[in-house]
Amino acid sequence: MNERLQKIIAAAGIASRRAAESLILEGLVSVNGEVVTELGRKADPSKDVIRVRGVRIAVDTEKVYLMVHKPAGYLTAMSDNRGRKTTSDLVSGFAERLVPVGRLDYASEGLLIVTNDGEFSYRVQHPKFKLPKTYRVKLQGSVTPAELGAIRKGASLSDGFFKPLEAAIDRLNRKSAWITVTIVGGRNRVLRRYFEALGFPVRRLVRVAIAGLKLGDLKPGDFRPLKASEIRELLGGGGQ
Repeated sequence: MNERLQKIIAAAGIASRRAAESLILEGLVSVNGEVVTELGRKADPSKDVIRVRGVRIAVDTEKVYLMVHKPAGYLTAMSDNRGRKTTSDLVSGFAERLVPVGRLDYASEGLLIVTNDGEFSYRVQHPKFKLPKTYRVKLQGSVTPAELGAIRKGASLSDGFFKPLEAAIDRLNRKSAWITVTIVGGRNRVLRRYFEALGFPVRRLVRVAIAGLKLGDLKPGDFRPLKASEIRELLGGGGQ
């Protein structure tokens, strides 16, 4: 059956659909020896020879879906030319090429999904599907009720207005506060930038849930396979 090339590449676990579109536009994809640079091109993966960067792709590889508890001090990447530890180090031993779904920055912790299913990755991380992500954030300084109101209200950042879906105080003391925050979207370091703009430097940031998928008691550095029900919920839990 003929399908768009970017969908075939994503299904093969090579890249997300958006990244696959970039590969096509850069002339890195060929069909039956012909380089393709148009996004509308279709192919039949059961009949056509499709190559990405010269390597033939296969769409019948076993799909792997893992939840990882990323510790601080790990880069969300496949590799790093500066020798830093990456999330690939946490899930070594798999024959499949596993790619992080979205990202957590170097200093952040918590729930990260890795998979070789590009279509799944696209649906979980693309903003149009509106999957909520929940974080526990430790702020420097205590937070008053009025300041919590300001946190819930939103603020303008350098890349536009930002407002969390929900924000609640978990724990307070004189020098710090733990806040649970739920957001939609994945703008770069948006929570750190947001709280700093409001005068609250972030001391720790832990992602604890993506939609109904919860980190639970999974220990830092450990991983587990996603259940079939969790995969279905993530695929069906968006806003469209």
